[in-house]
Amino acid sequence: MHPSRLGGTALAAALLLAAAAVPATAAAPAPRPSLTIEEQRLSGPVPQEILRRSGFAGTAPDFAAALGRTRTLPQAQRLATDEGRRLWQRAVDRAQGRGPQRAGDPSRAGDVGRDDARRGDDAPSSDDLSRDDDRPLYWARLGMTRALQEWRPAFRLSGAQRAELTGRVERSSRGQDSLDLPAGTRVKRVLITGFDPFQLDADPRRSNPSGAAALALDGTTIDTPAGPARIEAAVFPVRWADFADGTVERTLLPHFLPGPRRVDLFTTISQGRPGRFDVERTNGAWRGGYPDNANVSRTETVPVPPGVPTVRPQPQWTTTSLPYAAMTAATTGPYPVHDNTEVTEIPAGGTEPVDRPDGPTPGSTARAGGGGDYLSNEIAYRATLLRDAVRLPVPGGHLHTPVLQFGRGNTDPATGTVTDPEFVRNRLAITDQVRSLTAVAVAHARTP
Repeated sequence: MHPSRLGGTALAAALLLAAAAVPATAAAPAPRPSLTIEEQRLSGPVPQEILRRSGFAGTAPDFAAALGRTRTLPQAQRLATDEGRRLWQRAVDRAQGRGPQRAGDPSRAGDVGRDDARRGDDAPSSDDLSRDDDRPLYWARLGMTRALQEWRPAFRLSGAQRAELTGRVERSSRGQDSLDLPAGTRVKRVLITGFDPFQLDADPRRSNPSGAAALALDGTTIDTPAGPARIEAAVFPVRWADFADGTVERTLLPHFLPGPRRVDLFTTISQGRPGRFDVERTNGAWRGGYPDNANVSRTETVPVPPGVPTVRPQPQWTTTSLPYAAMTAATTGPYPVHDNTEVTEIPAGGTEPVDRPDGPTPGSTARAGGGGDYLSNEIAYRATLLRDAVRLPVPGGHLHTPVLQFGRGNTDPATGTVTDPEFVRNRLAITDQVRSLTAVAVAHARTP
């Protein structure tokens, strides 16, 4: 019988009997959450080597120890946010040449570093991977989120509260909550985004040049013909669910709204096809279903999260407002830059997908934008849809980088090494060209 239906004396007696029958230690803590697919990959030899050789191997154990000293939920919340930001800043500092560096490292610092007040702790001197490597940040973050899943706190913690703590680590260690664009008219404000490595079941050694560029450029100031431009960067997960939950809109919206720190230009960036950059002209409202880093597939119209500004009815297509003609014409580096106008659509009144080399036709239904039907296309669609919803009068769109390739003789993940000189040279060249393309875009920016 439910206790509320017992009289006062009977209730007290029942409670005393229950207390006597059950030992005080029998109240077990909530079940430990299972590890995600990404967190399970962390135990492999390649992630462990990357962490060890980058000096990031201690990140997760240190975080776990700090968690063990927390006694309240607010303490844990502060720790998750602070340590996530510390990891992000440490990865940025490392990419930009701050902190110890072993002799012979072929990478080097960015042009102009972030203000001293925003610098994190120096990375340990044990690292011998090139500084431009984005992979230590990815695997160290997973170590932190895994530590959160395995943590047995000294206080009651619900599943929702544990998930909220994980979200704090995710956002802060990606730079999403520390974007700091300056006010005033003396410097242009530029926001760029990159992605995590992906397709890691096929090759756990993979790096993502868009994430590497984000680390190298975050907080830097570049010279352009239009004057100095301050770049702020964040990275995003390769997971359908996070995008449906609004991670892109939540990160970008504060910087798209009117005010003294509103962006002057933005570009989302991802890895595209071998040997070339693409400025994607058109983005489509379709998810094609390719598995993400959690091995989840989604095939559907891009879902717009509730509570964010949007365009109604939801458009099938959005269009870049980046100065693509100038970006493709300029000499910015070793890779050719293409104005990519291809899409795949179902024409108005039709039922089967058709490839269009010159963009969508009126009334068609999207099946792939210029950037495909994966999360590269989706972040471009979401960012430009948000631009249109808030009537942001600045250039913005998507840039696809070349595929980052390992050197000859190091292409087999079963026998290859986690890095090689050609791999590093390619990643540095891509980052340098992203920097140059950003400068060209700023120089030729026009109000759409």
